[in-house]
Amino acid sequence: MDAWLEQLLTLLALPQFGLSTVFVVSFVSATLLPMGSEPAVFGLVKLNAQLFWPAIAVATIGNTLGGAVTWWLGLVSHQVVDRYHHSSHHLRALVWLEKLGPKACLLAWLPVVGDPLCAVAGWLKLPFWPCLWYMAIGKFGRYLVLTAVLMGLFGR
Repeated sequence: MDAWLEQLLTLLALPQFGLSTVFVVSFVSATLLPMGSEPAVFGLVKLNAQLFWPAIAVATIGNTLGGAVTWWLGLVSHQVVDRYHHSSHHLRALVWLEKLGPKACLLAWLPVVGDPLCAVAGWLKLPFWPCLWYMAIGKFGRYLVLTAVLMGLFGR
């Protein structure tokens, strides 16, 4: 068992497989699983500053595609969301999302609420491509700002 774990960690080790690791971690973290991808992005950039823009791009693509999967899950999960139909917070959130439309997906970068927001956008059947575009803009901004700030705080 230890050898298997060591091989897995070697496979995912930075920087040899850095961008692929950033992609996978960014993709998975955009689903409803509670994890963040920022440490992987920052770790790679800290080890190899030349990968700043490629890491930001790969993380944005992976996180946006993960958001697309979450949008799709929301589309097919009417029964789960209907369970909370009676909540006043739920109703206000739905009205707000319907009013903003796909632009609400700009907030997909937010911790805790961003990933469920993508699912609700799918559940409301908001247009996929505009939602994906706004998700990508928000996620790109998050990776760019957080990585740049962390690089400034911790140097190269």
